[in-house]
Amino acid sequence: MRIGIDVGGTNTDAALIGDGGQVLAAVKSPTTEDVTSGIAAALDALGATDVSAVMIGTTHFVNALVEAARLEPVAAVRLGLPATAALPPLVDWPDRLREAVEGAVHLCHGGHEYDGTPISALDVDELRAVAADIRRRGLRSVAISSVFSPVSDDSERRAAEILAAELGPDVHLSLSGEIGRVGLLARENATIVNAALRPLADRTVAAFGEALRRAGIDAPLFLSQNDGTLMDVDHARRYPVATFASGPTNSMRGAAYLSGLTDCAVVDIGGTTSDVGILSGGFPREAAGEAMVAGVRTNFRIPDVLSIGIGGGSIVGPDGSVGPRSVGFRLSSEALVFGGSTLTATDLAVAAGRAEIGDPSRVAGVDHERPLKVVAERVAEAVDRMRTSAAPLPVVLVGGGSVLIDRLPGFDDVRRPDHFEVANAVGAAIAQVGGEVDRVFSGPRETVLAEAKAEAVQRALRSGAREGSVRIVDVEELPLAYLPGDATRVRVKAVGDLDLEKIDA
Repeated sequence: MRIGIDVGGTNTDAALIGDGGQVLAAVKSPTTEDVTSGIAAALDALGATDVSAVMIGTTHFVNALVEAARLEPVAAVRLGLPATAALPPLVDWPDRLREAVEGAVHLCHGGHEYDGTPISALDVDELRAVAADIRRRGLRSVAISSVFSPVSDDSERRAAEILAAELGPDVHLSLSGEIGRVGLLARENATIVNAALRPLADRTVAAFGEALRRAGIDAPLFLSQNDGTLMDVDHARRYPVATFASGPTNSMRGAAYLSGLTDCAVVDIGGTTSDVGILSGGFPREAAGEAMVAGVRTNFRIPDVLSIGIGGGSIVGPDGSVGPRSVGFRLSSEALVFGGSTLTATDLAVAAGRAEIGDPSRVAGVDHERPLKVVAERVAEAVDRMRTSAAPLPVVLVGGGSVLIDRLPGFDDVRRPDHFEVANAVGAAIAQVGGEVDRVFSGPRETVLAEAKAEAVQRALRSGAREGSVRIVDVEELPLAYLPGDATRVRVKAVGDLDLEKIDA
């Protein structure tokens, strides 16, 4: 059996999945300010301790970036001189975030061209001087980026060896070739964000482990990644940025599992927002290019999700407007049906007879028809914006707030599967292990594709996938016609089932 947990802004959801894939139990528990006690409460309510693994999807890290809080100052080291000096690291960051994260900026020699040819040689003395400055400033997190490191990461790895030797084991190093895709500035930004979150990742993972121990659970712990696959706790400590979109991704994967559909639109209505995404082949459609996270341009793997400010905790205005302001995790104390004084979308659902929670008599006279119609129209518009053709598109509604909607204008096939309210936790519990390759190859097409697929499969196996279960789920080719040597940018994604025996070993 597995336990899947998803920590949202309003509720912490948990689901127990049996060996045959059935949902044995599910609970919702209010998210607490320290988050950990909310997880412990959900585990206690679930009441299962003899499980093989626990999977958690969390908003800890993306919330820290959005709030510009709990972030570590970072030394940004870019390898690329004499090129790249015109736009230094952090140049396009919002002022508030840059002030919280910028510890030092260093431009150094190194880096490669698209074909792996060195731009310039690493300067060891230059890097030792950088290490001395980092040590003098007392910085503990370093982000190393290099031109075209997804093609050749030799410069980054050699620089990391030099800096690690000079700075010691207490300083965290994040390498851009392990985090982002082709595109220096966006990849560098993602690496700096990752470095800023490393100390928080250590504390968060330790707190999750403590929550499991408090619940009497002795099982491997995994965290959900942006692409719907899993990573172990050591990987999570090193790459917290990989969890940013795990919430909506888990919901979409859970929606596919519960509904039996692999190609559809998914609307996850939580307590604060509604996230709309498209499933293709059972996995979320990924954002085509760069993604803005808290105003920072990045290019790591992230699903293509449209979020609107409508949820169960959304505040209803005097004019009948719903959202974007929300009572969040205080829903159980501030909503009218729970004895509070704030009219929320949940109160509308109770007044309309779509939900049976709290005290319905407190909302007996509430006008619910017009605001709930507005909610349905806004959600339908969001789904319509995400679709790429006029072909009929099934829509799956999940999340506790999906009771706000009984139909969507313009969509005939609208489903709300069993256990819809904990689809995010189910998605975490059924997550697989993945491996991805995204870099520039040179050579004949068949040879290039075979090499990329083999590398993606090997990465999935190294991450803990079971032999024989790995399959290729996505292949993208982008011929680079302006470059010589039959250069092609290839992205391949492989996934497989988690091999717990490999993890235990």
